[in-house]
Amino acid sequence: MGRVRHRNANRGGMKNNKKMKTKRRSKDVDQVHDDLKPEKASALMNQDVDLDLPGSAQHYCLHCARYFIDSHALKEHFKSKGHKRRLKELKTEPYTQEEAERAAGMGSYRPPKTVEHVPFVTETMDEKED
Repeated sequence: MGRVRHRNANRGGMKNNKKMKTKRRSKDVDQVHDDLKPEKASALMNQDVDLDLPGSAQHYCLHCARYFIDSHALKEHFKSKGHKRRLKELKTEPYTQEEAERAAGMGSYRPPKTVEHVPFVTETMDEKED
């Protein structure tokens, strides 16, 4: 008699990995597009002090939806590859149900347009750092 094959032998830690992925999940690009609208952006940039969040919720990157501990960390983040990638992702318009239907053959497909960034967002971020 041979050895019994163990079920799911090569899946070590898979359950825990899935939990950790969803724990640190950031906002999707379409959610960030909603945050970039002027009324919501000003509310996010001028948040009340919340001691549970990093930096008491005073140093926030709208594009990446991340809080930072101080203005120096926020400035360093603006230079990072991750922030630049997120800016590049935000240049295209967000994915919609109409686009999904067009891609599936219900109508003529048109590629997504480029969206202009809200200029005052980066200006207010720079002003807040000083």
